[in-house]
Formats: sequence, C-alpha cells, structure tokens
Amino acid sequence: MSKHIAIGVDIGGTGIKAAPVDLRTGEFLEERYRIPTPQPSTPDAIARTVAKVITKFNPPTKVPIGVAFPGVVQHGIVKTAANVDDSWIGTDLRAIIRDYAGHDVHVLNDADAAGYGEFKYGAAHGRSGSILMTTLGTGIGTAMIVDGTLVPNLELGHIMIDGHDAEDRAAESARDRHGYDWEQWIEQLQKYYSEMERLLWPDLIIVGGGVSKSHHMFLPKLRLRAPIIPAELLNGAGIVGAAAAAAVSTRREKDESKAAEKSAKDAAKKAAKAAAKAAQATPPAAGA
Repeated sequence: MSKHIAIGVDIGGTGIKAAPVDLRTGEFLEERYRIPTPQPSTPDAIARTVAKVITKFNPPTKVPIGVAFPGVVQHGIVKTAANVDDSWIGTDLRAIIRDYAGHDVHVLNDADAAGYGEFKYGAAHGRSGSILMTTLGTGIGTAMIVDGTLVPNLELGHIMIDGHDAEDRAAESARDRHGYDWEQWIEQLQKYYSEMERLLWPDLIIVGGGVSKSHHMFLPKLRLRAPIIPAELLNGAGIVGAAAAAAVSTRREKDESKAAEKSAKDAAKKAAKAAAKAAQATPPAAGA
C-alpha cells in the first residue's frame, strides 16, 4: 500500500464495515467489507470483529487506520454508547482495538467521521467557514467543521425544542413513530434547523442519513439563511472520514515526535557546550 492510502472502519449497530481509501480522491480502493455487528455488542466482541475487517486488507504497520464509533469518544475513551452495549462506556476504544488488531488506530465519533469525510471529499469539499453536518436516522448525528478543523463530539441532536429532545421529533425515525406525513415532518425539521442557525450561524448545512436520498421531498421546503444540501458520500462517509482523520492524526503525531526529538537533541547539545565551557573556565587545583 502507498503513502496515499488509509483504512477506514465504521462501527454501526447492525454492521461493522471497512475499506482502504485513496486519500487523494476519497474513493474506495477495494470493495467495502462488512461483518454483522456481534450481539451482544460488548467491547471484546466488537474489537475482535474490527480486527477481522482490518486483517481482511492486510495493511502494513505504517498505514493509518481510523475507526468511527457510535458514541462520544473523548481522548480515546468511550463516554456514550448509542447503538452498542452499555459496557462500552468508560472503555479505552483505541487501546482495545490495538490489542486485538495489532495496529495502532485513530478513533472518533461516527457523525464526526461522516462530517469530516463530506468536508474532505463530498458536499463540502473546498468550502471554508463553518459547516454543519447532520445525519437524520434513528436519531440525529451532528458534526461541525470550522475552517477545516473538526469540533468533536457535538451532540446537537439532543438540544431541547418545545420541551422535547430534538431528535424525538426531527429524526427520520420520528416520521413512523409519530405518524407524520411529509409536511408535518418538514415542520419539525424547520424548527430544528432554525434553532441550529440561531445558535451556530453555519455557512453551509449538509444533510445525510438514508432519508437524504429523498432530499427533493423536504430540503427545498426549508427556509434558512444558509444553503442546505444533501450529503454526497452516502453510506461510505464514515469509512472515508475515519481514514482521512487517521491520516491527519498520524502525520501530526509524526511531526510532534520529530519536533520533540529535535528539541531533546538541541537541549543535549546546549548542555554539552555549557559543560565544556564551565570546564575551561575552572582554574587548576593548587599544586597542580
């Protein structure tokens, strides 16, 4: 594999998917490989499955690997677990996958991965400013990229609107749960996105999730300041975004390591010069 390749893994409630990604184009280099999410979806069971989908592509040690997880991931630690077993909460996601897969990985929230994928290669490619990504499904996943920098773990699907958790009324699943027709659901979407604009003032809003395939049924009817457009990467966004984020993280860690190594060498040279100078300045002992 070349230096332009990274592996992306997307952990979902029903399936764990992976593919090698061309970092120049965001395209899959091989067909996506999927294994059903084990039940119960405990840390050991999922980590073992993630190791299998990674091994499928036999990546060299230096190839970056990114893993998207359905929950808040803070400094590698899982804080919430939406569609997997609650025993994930408090688990070191990066460490457990590294132990099973034998590869170091970069880990992040699945909505963040999808949003970053859309920014790098999809609907927001080449756009600056504040970009809000939303996925409408069982719940509402959100991600925000500001001038190319991902703001992680924004759970904006859970803001309160009219006394209700926003995703209870505006997620795609709410259509069946509440028996909404399109117009009734659009009314809920209008409230949600208007609140997002009031709080965040995004320059662009992207809508993903399975219902985005029917974007012509609802996006043109929303009245917002910012353009609101459908996602382009569809179900591949999480894999692509995880791979891209891993590549950036790996490059940053290498740069930081080189900088630290250079700093240590410079400090050692400075100390050696100071010691030599002190030795020269020390007068000979009496009687020498």
